[in-house]
Amino acid sequence: MELKRVYDTDKLVRDLKELNISIDDDRIKKLLRFYEMLVEWNEFMNLTAITEFDEVMVKHFVDSASIVKVLVPSNETMIDVGCGAGFPGLPLKILFPELKVTLLDSLNKRVGFLNEVIKELELKDIEAVHGRAEDIARNKDFREKYDLCISRAVANFSTLSEYCLPFIRKGGNFVAYKSEKGSSELEEAGKALSVLGGEVIREEEFFLPGTDNGRTLYLITKVKETPGKYPRKAGTPSKDPIR
Repeated sequence: MELKRVYDTDKLVRDLKELNISIDDDRIKKLLRFYEMLVEWNEFMNLTAITEFDEVMVKHFVDSASIVKVLVPSNETMIDVGCGAGFPGLPLKILFPELKVTLLDSLNKRVGFLNEVIKELELKDIEAVHGRAEDIARNKDFREKYDLCISRAVANFSTLSEYCLPFIRKGGNFVAYKSEKGSSELEEAGKALSVLGGEVIREEEFFLPGTDNGRTLYLITKVKETPGKYPRKAGTPSKDPIR
């Protein structure tokens, strides 16, 4: 694993330090190689609109790492639902290598990219899975098997809860990465959370370092098992959210 050029990572290291995350040279190198592959693959497939180095460091990597504001990952099983180009799951695996990670995405081309990154970075205890959350969550190998589910997917809170909560064991946690407008969505998702077995434990609002980009993290604990009829068939949670 060789980098194409030399990068100035001082700000990244400072931003992570503010989150009480210390990072060694090996992890920095893996993040940088991930960045290079993201830009390379983005030339022929749509992975991200953000490709400038400093922006990727903050809006993808530091944003992903901000989970520590509500929960510090440890030796847990974690699934990233709708991970896209690998955010937030891949940076978290690099920063917290003891995590056992599943990256789930509905587009096979993106899963192909993720598998290439996993291979290039020689990451262990991580898999990329192709499928829709509504279908995979009904598979006994995945349903209520995870300690932690994360998602930065673009979906309203009710829909996102139906995608994510079925994956989490009772007593586990769901962390939703939302924009600063998340609070209004949360009010609308009250019934969905109750029906699906989730309870909001913490809400943390902040700005990404050096930007005016507001973020809100929600920590939701799974207090009871999700009823067997959820998630509903593919497409239904987005078209008809639980209200």
